[in-house]
Amino acid sequence: MGGADWIHVDVMDGHFVPNITMGPFIVNHCRRLSTLPLDVHLMIEKPENHIDAFIDAGASRLTIHIENNPNVHRTLQAIRDRGVHPAIAINPGTPAHAIESILDQTDMVLVMTVNPGFSGQSHIASMAAKVNKVREMIQTAKTETIIEVDGGITADTLPAMYTAGARAFVAATAIFKNDAGIVPAIQLLRQSISD
Repeated sequence: MGGADWIHVDVMDGHFVPNITMGPFIVNHCRRLSTLPLDVHLMIEKPENHIDAFIDAGASRLTIHIENNPNVHRTLQAIRDRGVHPAIAINPGTPAHAIESILDQTDMVLVMTVNPGFSGQSHIASMAAKVNKVREMIQTAKTETIIEVDGGITADTLPAMYTAGARAFVAATAIFKNDAGIVPAIQLLRQSISD
């Protein structure tokens, strides 16, 4: 898909976040259209009740939020038990230490660099400090967990996130609203950290 390593799919229920987007049906269509891994970000209430539907639809990775899951350990294990990579997301207002006890149970930490719910928001640059803190916690825990960032990621904002420790980047507006097209947009993002 234009040079992307995977496809990030945002799922919103209008309760946990104000917007409403797609469900398992659309994830299944994405799976049929691409062999790239599907990184499905569940911004929904009670995600534990829906993991099977999204896994059956073709998710390769399921990301749940720490803020709305009182049984996060159980939910992450249920995702892994189904053979899918579990990931945890953390909102801008949530301190990094909230996920410290589960780093050994997740393959990826998604640090939101905007308040979730809408595409096209301004990047919160101060989240670089949170990314750095999460990187330090991962090193201390001696896990292979990677850090992904999502929100206002452009060729201008990506380098600081990379320097802080992020290695996966979700970019919607920077790719899909780039007049040059998807492939040049992705190349521009990659070049921002290769110079």
